Amino acid sequence: MIGATADILVFEEIERVFQFVALDFLVNYPRWSPEVLRLEAVSSGPVRPGFQARQVRVDQGHKTESVFEVSELEAPKRVRFQGVSAPYSSLYEFDDRSSSTTIRFSFEIAALEPRLRPFEKLVRIALQDGARRTVKTLKLLIEKEMLARD
Repeated sequence: MIGATADILVFEEIERVFQFVALDFLVNYPRWSPEVLRLEAVSSGPVRPGFQARQVRVDQGHKTESVFEVSELEAPKRVRFQGVSAPYSSLYEFDDRSSSTTIRFSFEIAALEPRLRPFEKLVRIALQDGARRTVKTLKLLIEKEMLARD
C-alpha cells in the first residue's frame, strides 16, 4: 500500500466545510482537483454511503477512468471515497476548532500497477505533493467562497 496525508487549518465552521467537501462533492471536486476532466454521478440522489460516481482524470500525463463510491459518511466528521474499478481510497476528515476547521486528507493506493513498480519512490513523492496541493486548494476555495457569501 502507498499513501499520503496532509492537513490544513481552514478559517470556516465545520458544517460549512463539510458541506463544501462532502455534500457538494460533485460540484466542487473538479474545482479543487484540476486533474479531473470529467465527473458524473452513477447513482441518483444526494451524496450518501453507496453513492457512486465516474471520473476521468489526467495525472502526470496518464489518463485514467474509474468508478468510486462513498464508503463512509459521518457528518460533519468524515467522508471516504473508495475505488470500485480501481484499488484506491481517499478520506477527508474534519476536526472542529470552534470557528475554524482542520481538514485532513489521506489518499491510498492498495497496489501499484506492475509497470509503475520501478517508480514507487517517485509515485510516493507525487502522491504526497498531490495531498498537500489538495488541502491548500481546498482552503483557498472554501475561504474565498465563504467570504463572498458573508
